[in-house]
Amino acid sequence: MNDPSLPPAAGSRRSFLRRAALVGGAVGSGALLSACSSKQVSAASAEGGGGGTGLGGGGVYQEAVRKIVNGRTVQIGWTPPVLSEWYSQMEAAAFRRMGEYEDAYGVRWKWERASPTGNFNAVEQQVQTVQSWVQRKFDVVLICTGANFATMQGVYSKALAAGTKIYQFNQPVEIYPVEQLQAISSIGYDNRWQSGYLCGKYIAEKLGGQGKILEITGPPGSDWSAARQIGFEKALGEHPGLTVAGTANGGYLRQQGLSATQDLLTRDPDIQAIWGENEDMALGASQALDARGIKQWDGKAGVVVVGADGLVSGMQSIRNGKLTASLDVGSVDQAITFIDTVFHNAVLGETVAKIINVPTRVVDKGNVDYAEAYLQWALGNTRKY
Repeated sequence: MNDPSLPPAAGSRRSFLRRAALVGGAVGSGALLSACSSKQVSAASAEGGGGGTGLGGGGVYQEAVRKIVNGRTVQIGWTPPVLSEWYSQMEAAAFRRMGEYEDAYGVRWKWERASPTGNFNAVEQQVQTVQSWVQRKFDVVLICTGANFATMQGVYSKALAAGTKIYQFNQPVEIYPVEQLQAISSIGYDNRWQSGYLCGKYIAEKLGGQGKILEITGPPGSDWSAARQIGFEKALGEHPGLTVAGTANGGYLRQQGLSATQDLLTRDPDIQAIWGENEDMALGASQALDARGIKQWDGKAGVVVVGADGLVSGMQSIRNGKLTASLDVGSVDQAITFIDTVFHNAVLGETVAKIINVPTRVVDKGNVDYAEAYLQWALGNTRKY
């Protein structure tokens, strides 16, 4: 097993899918397998299999699965911590994948979306939503929450005991012991090495390992912030010439990121990079630089601004020179994967991995066309559930 204190070797989406295709499923509900067993369907599609449905297996296989499915309807409750551009991208990708399963196997879907009003800390309403769905006998709950980890394990255990299958997505589970996780699977990415570390490494490369950085972070106590900080600090530790000139809470919101950056620039405007822990905060930081007339990175000089999420608006900002780079954490791939996982586990009864991480990628002007095209493909979906 790899040392969890070190970042893993990088891999392409194609090589990731090839590896995932080698992992089979066995009947059961919660066993730990090697990584990404639910990606086998995506892998078949990527390698060209499957009679025109995008799913693979061939006509005989698809007919056999249709008999197992037998027109079943699966009721899903989907609850992100906020409604935002990033989660809209995810929902569109989920609907596209659900449509592929419906066409191939005859499974029907009922989808209900609910998100707490307010911000990432407005968690009581989200817990009540999950409890309501369990009482209404939903088959599946897909959840991303800012709630306390320990508290949610109790919520998940009660849901599972009542017959509702719980799957997390986009959660920083890597900072907790995996055996404590009560959800069947957690679909996401490793915030330490697939986000924070890569952002720090990118900044170091652009600055030649020398310079002062501002950090615009999430709210105090955020697990996402804690996990990403581990990776970012490791990257900085590999480049002693980089120093953090100031840190402020941007609340994962663009306007708050703008205000936080303005305050830090008032104290010390002589900085060479800004790391916005998510993309909205980075875009707010970019606005703060423009307001002060500070030049942004043009490939040779200026302040490097890096965020993390992978938004269409962020891709456009990269193209326009208002964001140097963003770490795309896979809104589309996570959605495809959690639908794969639900189908294989909740419908077919196969085992799935406890932790399923999707690929992430740094996006800048060099690959923004490729990255945005993938998002636009998902957003072009016309199926609704």
